[in-house]
Amino acid sequence: MARVLVLYGGRSAEHPVSCLSARSVLHALGSTTHDVLPVGITTDGRWTLTDGAIPAVTDGTLPQVPDDGPTAALVTTTDGPELVVLERDGTLTRRGRVDVAFPVLHGPGGEDGAVQGLLATVGLPYVGADVAASALGVDKAAMKGRFRLHGLPQVAYVAFEHGRWRREPDLVRDELGRIPLPWFVKPARQGSSIGITRVDDPGELADAVAAAAAHDHRIVVEEGLTGLRELEVGVLEQDGHVEVSCVGEIVPANRFYDFDAKYVTPSRLDVPADVDPGTATAIDEVARRAFDAIGGRGMARIDLFLADDGRLLLNEINTIPGFTEASMFPRVWAASGVDFTALVERLLAAARA
Repeated sequence: MARVLVLYGGRSAEHPVSCLSARSVLHALGSTTHDVLPVGITTDGRWTLTDGAIPAVTDGTLPQVPDDGPTAALVTTTDGPELVVLERDGTLTRRGRVDVAFPVLHGPGGEDGAVQGLLATVGLPYVGADVAASALGVDKAAMKGRFRLHGLPQVAYVAFEHGRWRREPDLVRDELGRIPLPWFVKPARQGSSIGITRVDDPGELADAVAAAAAHDHRIVVEEGLTGLRELEVGVLEQDGHVEVSCVGEIVPANRFYDFDAKYVTPSRLDVPADVDPGTATAIDEVARRAFDAIGGRGMARIDLFLADDGRLLLNEINTIPGFTEASMFPRVWAASGVDFTALVERLLAAARA
């Protein structure tokens, strides 16, 4: 048995998605012997001890961390990391030593190494990637550059700063001229398809860049190949031993796999995917190489494209994959013989090891 700190919410635009992921993780932990401390991070960054009761999506309304609870903080003591709580009446109480943290955070401020650095500073073991791998995994530009150095196959892309776009848009457009339309314009450090626009005509580019820049000053434009199948696998790692799940396939409910198709109008998830053994073997190899390329640890979800001509293209890696009811990561592991509770237990064991 361990005392587990579950962190969720956060300042990023993926705050509600994090809440939904945490809802599933807390439910799984409820069937174990662990002592669980659910701590939500409000949209303005305050840590608060919650009752762990997170509502499901209702009529398209997504959950948020309530802002009326006591303030929580981690401190380092001679006995190790402890959680302290400032009650609403001003009383300061200790909730005791914490053994391991499970960050169920998506996007900037939670998936980018910031929280991981804090947890490492107080000496608290935590689930998932370390600071460096988290920073690489959340930044599509840095991640794709890393993949390129490792010779991994990808779609064509261009990355640039929003400031450069404002100064010299014509030069940026010239660079983009080598990438065939359509384009997908994305904020570099944002997930859940937030801020992404499909561009079918160059005249749509300025609005798409503005939409992405609302979430990040670093922007990535990718080639939008047609006729692609969207495939995903999960990765688990402990003590250097890496396992890759079976393959899952996403059939988007909308024109592309946008936020609505992920969380509001669920897309079809085919698990396991209908792929031939040779393709499955190639996916396994690419997933392992991608995980190694960023120095992955603990877990990851690897997203890939399969073209009509048989080409396998690496899309991205997610160091804190979704754990929601609509998420692929727990589904591919369930199909690989690791149910949700066992998955959570394995992640906690890997963190403590």
